[in-house]
Amino acid sequence: MLLVIKCMGYGGAERLLVDMVATRDRLAFDYEFAYVLAAENTLVPAIRASGVPVHDLGAHHNGDLRWMARLRRLLVDGHFDIVHFHLPYAAALGRLVATSLPRANRPALMYTEHSLWHKTAGPVRVLNRATIGLDQALVAVSPAAHDALPDSLKAHATVVVHGVDLSRSDALVARRDEIRADVRSELDVPADEVLVMTVANLREEKGYDVLLAAARLIADRGLPIRIVAVGRGPLEHELADRHRALDLGEHFTFLGQRDDVLRLLTGADVFVLASHHEGLPVALMEATSVGLPVVATAVGGIPQFITDGVEGLLVAPGRPDALADAVVRVCSDPALRRRLGEGAKARSAAFDVRTASAKIEDIYRQLAGPRP
Repeated sequence: MLLVIKCMGYGGAERLLVDMVATRDRLAFDYEFAYVLAAENTLVPAIRASGVPVHDLGAHHNGDLRWMARLRRLLVDGHFDIVHFHLPYAAALGRLVATSLPRANRPALMYTEHSLWHKTAGPVRVLNRATIGLDQALVAVSPAAHDALPDSLKAHATVVVHGVDLSRSDALVARRDEIRADVRSELDVPADEVLVMTVANLREEKGYDVLLAAARLIADRGLPIRIVAVGRGPLEHELADRHRALDLGEHFTFLGQRDDVLRLLTGADVFVLASHHEGLPVALMEATSVGLPVVATAVGGIPQFITDGVEGLLVAPGRPDALADAVVRVCSDPALRRRLGEGAKARSAAFDVRTASAKIEDIYRQLAGPRP
């Protein structure tokens, strides 16, 4: 098996793959990993720690296509049975590399769609559509991701809801009081403040414009609510300027990239996500796995797994006032927080990475059989 992805930075798809590789069937499959952009390597040590070889294809930017020749050499030398592409950039170009091999030496190809098809950049989407017919299997990570596929692809796609390592979450939940005290001390959050956390890279689709505006509305009410954000991305400077312009101060804190997201979530009181569009965000799965009540926009796959009033509160996207009202409602009502948190924890059973890994490996077994 060779898994190929564009980046190994701290993104949702990348974090899913770390957990899936860690829970693989080690007797049935030999996994290797390859990533395109050399600098985006934050999660490489986690993959290697699970005993999986990792290949840096060495590209310096999207236009540096020398990685395709390196991938071809890897395919020739590696004698892989299956190449599993993740995310459209690596898939669209990687398929062309794989099909340049002699047919007798060509691996089976598979692709996982992690987001919404129509939200991909135009040129990559066009090339992905032009080459996806070369795949022998197509997986979508949520019903929303499946529904966003072109009609001609839907019938061929299998929905596999990916997940997180629930055993790791359970171990943290068992120490919640200790972790909560440590996190609040580290972040200098007073005992009487409710800690609201978002985990989302600093990109336009994550709705930080709405979240910052909502934070200002919450601060104007004089309520003891602190919002913190985990993530990095291209909007870092723009959002910092917006934070200053809104005079948010300690009401809203950017923590940057962190490698202890699950611990931070365990120490928080509420999870918030203001996205303009989503597939099925990993951060949402992680938040439910540690029993956090959710306040989120009703976009993409979120309403398919979070029921308003059961695991969290859902609001329309692009509405800072509605988001602020929902956050205030949850933060002001401990009984509601507890009930929604219990619902979220129960719902997280749907996000067990071991179940997802087993389903993916069933597809691998089918592909590894006789091929034309």
